[in-house]
Amino acid sequence: MSKALIALTMGDPAGIGPEICLLSFNHPELMNAVNIFIIGDIRRLQTTLDILVQHRRLPNFFRLRDISQVEEAKFEMNVIDVLDLNNVPEGLPWGEVRKTAGLAAFQYVEKAAELAVAHQIKAVCTAPIHKEAWKLANVSYPGHTEALAALSGSTRFAMMLVNQKLRVVHVTTHVSLADAIRMATPEKVFERIELTVESLQQLGIAKPRIAVSGINPHAGEKGLFGQEDLLQVLPAVQRAQAQGWQVSGPWPPDSIYSRAAAGEFDAVIAMYHDQGHIAIKMLGMDTGINVTLGLPILRTSVDHGTAFDIAGKGMARETSLLAAIAVAEKFHFGRAME
Repeated sequence: MSKALIALTMGDPAGIGPEICLLSFNHPELMNAVNIFIIGDIRRLQTTLDILVQHRRLPNFFRLRDISQVEEAKFEMNVIDVLDLNNVPEGLPWGEVRKTAGLAAFQYVEKAAELAVAHQIKAVCTAPIHKEAWKLANVSYPGHTEALAALSGSTRFAMMLVNQKLRVVHVTTHVSLADAIRMATPEKVFERIELTVESLQQLGIAKPRIAVSGINPHAGEKGLFGQEDLLQVLPAVQRAQAQGWQVSGPWPPDSIYSRAAAGEFDAVIAMYHDQGHIAIKMLGMDTGINVTLGLPILRTSVDHGTAFDIAGKGMARETSLLAAIAVAEKFHFGRAME
């Protein structure tokens, strides 16, 4: 069976993205399972490589190789292929929000989407970007998910967070809580359920068990704490059940995530950003990853930020990126996550 060809986008060059991308190549068991190259800036990566060697995070036998197209990558031992966009100013400071860094980070994502849509790569794993830097660079998208959806012409997509114990799909993400409640329509909730069922079936789970979280405390307690769960969430659950899917809810948000983590459900539908993110991150900041559902692009990502406070110091940990690469490989071959 051929290996999955995966592109790593370097992320914000002022953050820890360059470090975790390079560190991932120091795991031969994973590198033997996939073919990987980096879309980034080779000078910034060389600077980062020197830092990691100095801090004894990487052995000094790794070297970078500049490639201009995917076909030039050779995936040789101890050689890291870099599709160099040459877009990071020399001497860019670590740990600072800069317009140039935001633009560079977006261009890596843009290039990855181009390659994926053209079927030159099988998957994209994204290192963290800084949303404020994107805004300074006049990037019109709030994050990776929305950018990749637009660049691939997708209108039906969702974010799924994954760790060893829990899968969470969000109905809304980067909006205010007031807007999130308004946007959680029966149609939107059903679409997220449908995407989740399809994606888990792709991973080999024939009949996924889906729990739908409520919006209000105690899922509204039958209208005692608000009508939103009765009017917006319940109709979507009933529609999903009519499809023959194993879907239940709305469940009280304060308990459903622990039940799912214990194995009662295969995934939970979260109504808004923090409802799902808090549950995932409580189980471990380094173990959660992000999978974008519904795109023609197979995309996974770390579920942490740019960590500007430690960037350029050789302190970053690559655990989440390794998990993102592993899940991309499993999605590619349709294997359920262990």
